[in-house]
Amino acid sequence: MQSLIDHARAFSTRAPQSTGELSSLELGQSPEALFITCSDSRVVPTLITGTRPGDLFELRTAGNIVPAYNPEHPSGEMATIEYAVSVLGVRDIIVCGHSHCGAVGALVRDEDLTQLPAVHGWLQHGASAELKEPGTGTDGPDVAEPVQRHALDQLDRLRAYPCVAERLAKGELGLHAWYYEVHTGAVLAHQSAGDEAEFLPL
Repeated sequence: MQSLIDHARAFSTRAPQSTGELSSLELGQSPEALFITCSDSRVVPTLITGTRPGDLFELRTAGNIVPAYNPEHPSGEMATIEYAVSVLGVRDIIVCGHSHCGAVGALVRDEDLTQLPAVHGWLQHGASAELKEPGTGTDGPDVAEPVQRHALDQLDRLRAYPCVAERLAKGELGLHAWYYEVHTGAVLAHQSAGDEAEFLPL
């Protein structure tokens, strides 16, 4: 904890403030993209994307899960997405899954989470039925294939948000699925290659 305190104390004296970068932020924000990723501490969006304060609007959830749109039961995640799309007018949404994801791994391995009722409930309500089917396969300890399928499932959920659907119909919004390898730093993106769509290096 002390190292966090020391860095927080010194932050205002470091480079961003001296160049006036931070002072411009008092006028508001205009982020380029909404970056949805896992709460995992090994995933650091600003390091991955090389962005600065004000560039990314972030949403972090266990397993980078996008909850189904349900206006009768609003959530912080739904509000974040709606605000980013309808108020801030982000031009792109990136859902970034990652290797060795504990949440996706727990689902595909059907781990016993009875001692973690909140985690169990979130994952059961948030993951697709296909991911929870027995025999899905873990594809090794990095659970690469299930994580990539899971990221695509979250894009499908986003498309059901009215604000997202409206901007997509107007050609004003792009949706992207990324996969980050925590042990190499490599980033793959879902894209078409010939007649097939797969995750390829950016």
